[in-house]
Amino acid sequence: MPEKGSYRTIWTLAWPQLLMMFFHFLIGFVDVWVAGRLGREVQASMGMITQALFFFLVVAIALANGSVAAISQSWGAGLMLRVKRYIGLGLEIGVCLGFVFLAAGLLLKDVLLDLLQLSDEVLPVAGYILQVFLYILPGYYLLIICNAMFRAQQKVMIPLYSMMIVTVVNTFGDFALGLGWWGFPMLGYKGLAWTTFGAVLCGVLFNLFILYRQGFLKRASFAPWRWIKRAWPYLFKVAWPAGLVQVVWHSAYLVLFAITAALPVGSVVALAGMSAGLRVESLLFLPGVAFNFTASILVGNCLGRGDVQGAKKIGYQVMLVALVSVSLLTIAMWQVIEPVAGFVAPDPEVSREAVNYLQYNMAAIPFLLVAMVLGGALTGAGATLYQMFGMGAASWLIRIPLAYILGHLVIQEATGVWMAMFISMVFQAGIMLYLYQFTNWANFAQKKGKRKHSGGPQW
Repeated sequence: MPEKGSYRTIWTLAWPQLLMMFFHFLIGFVDVWVAGRLGREVQASMGMITQALFFFLVVAIALANGSVAAISQSWGAGLMLRVKRYIGLGLEIGVCLGFVFLAAGLLLKDVLLDLLQLSDEVLPVAGYILQVFLYILPGYYLLIICNAMFRAQQKVMIPLYSMMIVTVVNTFGDFALGLGWWGFPMLGYKGLAWTTFGAVLCGVLFNLFILYRQGFLKRASFAPWRWIKRAWPYLFKVAWPAGLVQVVWHSAYLVLFAITAALPVGSVVALAGMSAGLRVESLLFLPGVAFNFTASILVGNCLGRGDVQGAKKIGYQVMLVALVSVSLLTIAMWQVIEPVAGFVAPDPEVSREAVNYLQYNMAAIPFLLVAMVLGGALTGAGATLYQMFGMGAASWLIRIPLAYILGHLVIQEATGVWMAMFISMVFQAGIMLYLYQFTNWANFAQKKGKRKHSGGPQW
């Protein structure tokens, strides 16, 4: 059983991140609720384009994961100058890549819309939302990377405050500009898109202000080229598999959306039901993300101190806390699944499909938690290569083939796709348990003995 001190440490880091994830949930929940009042085409478009946006954010998430591994280990080792310089390096790369992907996204926008196989009634709405969401990319890159940097230093309250700001601005804008409440012009789906832009911008400005106040935007944070040449290889070694994880995961979801969109029967209802179901499911999925973050921080800190056994133990402890707490929440939520689905999706057909989706995916939550928490522990160690292998196998070898076979050939409706999602999560949990227990993932961490050869005291 976990020690009392371990429980206290886990909870101290977890509860602000759980609350932060709740604000993430509110953002998506309000988006879908308002979109549902604007029509099923808007609701389906918001779900698909939000997923497409995440595809463009994979490099930001990869860089964030690399920063968490590098900064949390450096923090655990007490190397504050190294922490500061990794923060500066992450900001420099994030700004550059945000604008690169903005340009690439605008050039490839029509290609992406074609790949999604959207119907004529959905295409104009989805196209507009996608274009505005692309404009958000530089700001979103900085938001994701800054929040990861704060978490890696155990400053978990700052990302919480940032997401509170984003949530308040997003909620106000959705109702004011989306539905025209309080005397504002009703801009419909255009209002929803630009509200997201404004909310992310506010969160970014807050984060940059805090970084400035804490001294991380000063010249000392931006290291000379000779330091960058020594530091970049480790950051890249952790980041590229983490980025590929996101590519694999989100591209699989895009393919899953496409498989659902091409179902022989009820494709538009299935898409809208999936979008609504995803938002409700996120109330359970996002706490898993919070525990994933917590495992990354604590495992990275332990490895920075050279405590390999403690790192492995704390990963299992976080997993146990996550399983107990989120499973209880899942059981409670199961009792009210129908009215919640009806609230998110007022269209009766869409609501029924959302319930169908949730029944399978809520049953998969314990397996999802195992995979997520242990994946976070591997990220803290820098072993993102193992995480990539586990998620990739579950997504592309199990989920996608099964979704097509069951959804198009056997059951020939959305239920087959939902069944494939459940089966793939069972498989993913098993492979992540094996990798965590039986492989030498701690070898991916930065080695203490390399400090002297990596630039001397300035490292």
